[in-house]
Amino acid sequence: MINIPNAITLLRILMVPLFLSFLAEGSTDLALGVFILAGVSDAIDGAIARITDSRTELGAHMDPAADKLLLVSAFIALGIKEMVPLRLMILVIVRDVVILGAYLISAAMAGKSMPMQPTVWGKLSTFLQLSCVGLVLLAHTAWVGIPSLLLSTVFIATGITAVISGAGYMLDGLRWYQRLESDGPSATT
Repeated sequence: MINIPNAITLLRILMVPLFLSFLAEGSTDLALGVFILAGVSDAIDGAIARITDSRTELGAHMDPAADKLLLVSAFIALGIKEMVPLRLMILVIVRDVVILGAYLISAAMAGKSMPMQPTVWGKLSTFLQLSCVGLVLLAHTAWVGIPSLLLSTVFIATGITAVISGAGYMLDGLRWYQRLESDGPSATT
């Protein structure tokens, strides 16, 4: 179960408290370094898993959970520190909580997990969330200036894609559950 890609993912999860502590202390440069390192580790663990054909069920669940843990934690911390708009922080968190909640509720009700496939909107939302966190951290370092218009544009785009992708995942979940219901009681037990 614990192979090299899964170990790297686990290290990424362990980077979250380090990232948050640097951010809380005001060490934005160090927080940015940990954030970049976490992003690089995400690419490396995926590449190693594909190249060595060492994908596991654990890794399939742990990898996106590590990504979400980092992003949601980052948005909460940046929102509290007023480095991102509170509305954006709330949108990102609510999107992920609704998706996770719907997934867990559907699994409990149906007796099996709904397959979760990334969508184009979901990938775009994640990309913009990552870009947003990275740009905000860069904007709060002493060595890079980020134009406020660029930050505002990224905030708006991140919020829009969070809403669209969240609604899309909810609709996919409802359709999946309706298919189970239409297949009869045996499909949900």
